[in-house]
Amino acid sequence: MSSLSESKLPRVLRFGVFEVDLRAGELRRSGVKLKLQEQPFEVLSLLLERPGEVVTREELRDRLWPADTFVDFDHSVNAAIKRLRDALGDSADNPRFVETLARRGYRFIGSVEAGREDRATIAKPEHSLLTTLYRSVVLSVLGLSIAGAGWFYFSRVTKAILPPVEVVPITTLAGEQGDPAFSPDGNEIAFRWSSAAREDSGLYLKLIGSEKMLQLTNNANDCCPVWSPDARNIAFYRFAGQEPGIYMIPALGGSERKIHSGAAHVTLHLDWSPDGKFIAFSDRTSPQDPYSIFLLSMDDLERHKLTSPPSQCVDQFPAFSSDGKQLAFVRASGPAGDIYVISATGGEPRRLTFDHRTIAGAPVWVPDSGEVLFSSNRAGLPTLWRISASGGLPQALAGVGAIAIDPSIPKNGHRLAYEQLLLNINLWRMEVTNAQKRAVSPSQLTFSSALNQTPQFSPDGGKLVFKSNRSGRFEIWMCNSDGSHPIQLTSFAGSYSSNPRWSPDGRQIAFESRPEGYSDIFIMDVAGGMPHRLTRGTAGNVVPSWSRDAKFIYFASDRSGTWQVWKVPTQGGQALQVTRQGGFAAFESPDGKFIYYAKAPDDVPGIWRVAVEGGPEESLAVNSGVVHGRSRC
Repeated sequence: MSSLSESKLPRVLRFGVFEVDLRAGELRRSGVKLKLQEQPFEVLSLLLERPGEVVTREELRDRLWPADTFVDFDHSVNAAIKRLRDALGDSADNPRFVETLARRGYRFIGSVEAGREDRATIAKPEHSLLTTLYRSVVLSVLGLSIAGAGWFYFSRVTKAILPPVEVVPITTLAGEQGDPAFSPDGNEIAFRWSSAAREDSGLYLKLIGSEKMLQLTNNANDCCPVWSPDARNIAFYRFAGQEPGIYMIPALGGSERKIHSGAAHVTLHLDWSPDGKFIAFSDRTSPQDPYSIFLLSMDDLERHKLTSPPSQCVDQFPAFSSDGKQLAFVRASGPAGDIYVISATGGEPRRLTFDHRTIAGAPVWVPDSGEVLFSSNRAGLPTLWRISASGGLPQALAGVGAIAIDPSIPKNGHRLAYEQLLLNINLWRMEVTNAQKRAVSPSQLTFSSALNQTPQFSPDGGKLVFKSNRSGRFEIWMCNSDGSHPIQLTSFAGSYSSNPRWSPDGRQIAFESRPEGYSDIFIMDVAGGMPHRLTRGTAGNVVPSWSRDAKFIYFASDRSGTWQVWKVPTQGGQALQVTRQGGFAAFESPDGKFIYYAKAPDDVPGIWRVAVEGGPEESLAVNSGVVHGRSRC
């Protein structure tokens, strides 16, 4: 495909924390104008005109110097690229924006989007894109929304100007609506309404584009509707009250019929096979057995066990593929789990994800694509991700906001519904003591519609570091102690950064981030520069803190199968295990003699300590006891 000409580009482009005004010739970082000479800026402009494409050194020469200009070309190009990388805080060895292709040229590899003045978006190249997505659905605690038609067309593109996402509400009912389920043709949606008036609570149908609704049931304990492939019936759970179990009711209304008895697993979900012969659900054969995936035959209403998880795990959230030959499901231990795929006839399941994160709601198959869509907090707040059923790395679904859960796609693949919780969290400050010994009202430090969390004052009290998703993803930010002059410190382009902690001298910050899907510990200088990575691997490494002499970083890791406290030298090196009976969120005492820590949320509550040089742990708070760490599935 031919490249976009400069005249077709938006005037202002954004990537990471940077903004480029092509007309004014200005580069800004977090709103602050940077000094960049003319030639490095011209290089950046050319790369941004063709993101993802190779720009040859000859093309750079033609752009920067007239044909009759005599110049040490190689040295000048190298110098311009170096100045550009210095301005961007980029690295030739580990590039985030400008990649070198030996003996060929350079390529811009970051995600580029239009600035606020321009609504169009420049898509990141060389990826399978949802190129025709032009609407999206949101279901919040106060309303249900739905995505417009035609967005599940996949293609490989080099450039694409995508129209903006449009949010279209479906309901404006008071109370909570949830569990959206599209009819097979995508023209109707079934959902649960929890109303203040109990007689109004139950399952409803609504025609897309119409205000009329049909109440199917009037039981507040009904949830999780799923359509039969012929759209004639709807199956649902009645999870409490008299006679809990799986029921079926005509989609046009009528008498309900119980098709399976018994209380369901707490993660309620049903799915109907495309041929209409089976309903998949999570159940167990006895109270001592783990929850497994079962198939309920619609011929004789007998159930058949499909999966056999390890004793410490549960299998839940089954979802049939478009052809009915496979099921995706979640295998979880505690709140975290991974996506698996199994043949509908049984066999050994195949694992698709490996980061053991919270999966919020059931996965769904993108029709005729071989991809599975699911909600995960693998990069911070839960949002929608897609992954090939044959394996690979999950990709975030563009255009979907944070706290997006429970996706639903009709069989024709033209629409998407999901639930979304909308909220903002700001930072506040309250004086601990005052001379008058009177209560002092807290004062608000940040005024943002985003989430601002995990704050910590610098050792001198002049600065505040925290995590925020005000840029679109969770990054580390810093501001003055009164909340003024916020500055974004990290830009991991789609990752999730959290839990920043100041060094004792206030010159560095340790934090966790997930640039490759797994949490790792990083250190960065407050004055700027590239973060230094201290841990690597496929385990979770979280919640860093400094030793008093600044020689070590303590952190929690589940690399041994349970959460334990570890420490790693701040200059890099091998990590050393500190605790053996469980540990999480460790901090060294002011005198440097003890390490105080808690234990993982699903272990024993309380506060413990151990001597810095090692030894037996000592319980300091309530409910101490033996830790039964939870292994991964």
